[in-house]
Amino acid sequence: MSPAVTICKDGDDLAAHAADLIAQAAQAAIRARGRAMLALAGGSTPKKTYSALAQPACRIRIDWARTFLFLGDERFVPPDDPSSNFAMVRQTLLAPVSAPAGHAFPVPTQLRTAAAAAAAYAATLTEAFGIGDRGGPPRFDLILLGLGEDGHTASLFPGAASLSVTDRWVVASPPGTLPPPVERITLTFPVLNAARAIAFLVSGQNKAEALRDVLEGQPSREQRPAVWVRPEDGTLTWLVDEAAATGLTRSR
Repeated sequence: MSPAVTICKDGDDLAAHAADLIAQAAQAAIRARGRAMLALAGGSTPKKTYSALAQPACRIRIDWARTFLFLGDERFVPPDDPSSNFAMVRQTLLAPVSAPAGHAFPVPTQLRTAAAAAAAYAATLTEAFGIGDRGGPPRFDLILLGLGEDGHTASLFPGAASLSVTDRWVVASPPGTLPPPVERITLTFPVLNAARAIAFLVSGQNKAEALRDVLEGQPSREQRPAVWVRPEDGTLTWLVDEAAATGLTRSR
């Protein structure tokens, strides 16, 4: 199935579309299975989305008592570090909506190593999703992803060993190209591609080349990791603003 691509006017319009998509996904999951399991992304574009989602008119659309929030990736920094994805999510979304205690799951970056944090987060997923030892990867109702200028997504960077991991759900990853130069913890492709729905949020002219390559080119997984996000039994949506879409040539 081809991905659905929606071109939004600007970052604010994209955030509004993304907040609506999240609310709809949470509602559908709760109706179908009694709870919503969502994986959030870091970055400036998701930050705008969470602020939009936290507005009164939008946040009342979600039953937060039955919604559970995880992270697709995290920097190996203290939980209160300004570069922490969870710190951003806590400030922009969790606090404003008064999310119930225990319904948001940060990566335990207080552990000694990034590898230990990754293993602990995998155990958290096993427990939260009720998966046995031989169960498949957790199946999120929605995973939000961003796209880097180099084509990375989550913390799956070009050329990284994590791109070929198939036997673990969460791994530690080297710093990659983005500041700060710290190790990362990231979900792997088996988890991403098991999701019921994935939504990429892409904003800015600096993403135009990578977006064109992923949507219209034929790059390898090692060159543009985001091209390997291919849900096996789920939907793939791209929400992009006009600036990011300037490189696209096909009719959208």
